[in-house]
Amino acid sequence: MEITIISDTHGLHEELRLKKGDLLIHAGDITEYGTKEETSDFLNWFTGQPFTHKIFIAGNHDLFFEESSEATIKELIPKNIIYLQNTGIEVNGLKIWGSPVTPHFLGMAFNEKEGIKKVWNKIPASTDILITHGPPNGIMDEGIGCIELLNRVKKIKPLLHCYGHAHGVSGCETIGNVNFINSALVNTLDPLKNELYKINAKPIIFEI
Repeated sequence: MEITIISDTHGLHEELRLKKGDLLIHAGDITEYGTKEETSDFLNWFTGQPFTHKIFIAGNHDLFFEESSEATIKELIPKNIIYLQNTGIEVNGLKIWGSPVTPHFLGMAFNEKEGIKKVWNKIPASTDILITHGPPNGIMDEGIGCIELLNRVKKIKPLLHCYGHAHGVSGCETIGNVNFINSALVNTLDPLKNELYKINAKPIIFEI
């Protein structure tokens, strides 16, 4: 199976030209301001991408998913798209689990001040592909990774752990038979400059 992994498009998804594949994963921050309009625009783009399966999670910018009911979210998402929010699904025999949760970060969506360990303990031990918005501590994380997430990943040892959130350090690293992929596509902004996000990394393709 050929898996294309992207994250942190922040509303710039239309700039991407993706090649046909088996599975497309987006690891969160599909929007910049978290509005319903931005979300709908992304979903209209995502549903048309040339992949057999399409899965995404929300990120800390994606306020719509935190503020909306499960019924509202389900109604908005096209039938050929899978959305995971601390839930899992099996695709072609691969068990996939996804979460938008990150440690507290500027008080944005899905931030956990306390109790984040309880979230990670929900990740099934049988998980093959783990999708989280935030990175594990110390692995392509720009210093914002979660140590409790790292501990859980070390314990369950998924084949693939993909994430984003930490911009400017996208890439792949294999540690202890776990393939870590930071798929954040936009640049890191200098808070002292009036900058806009730009796509400065490429989608990552992983073969299983």
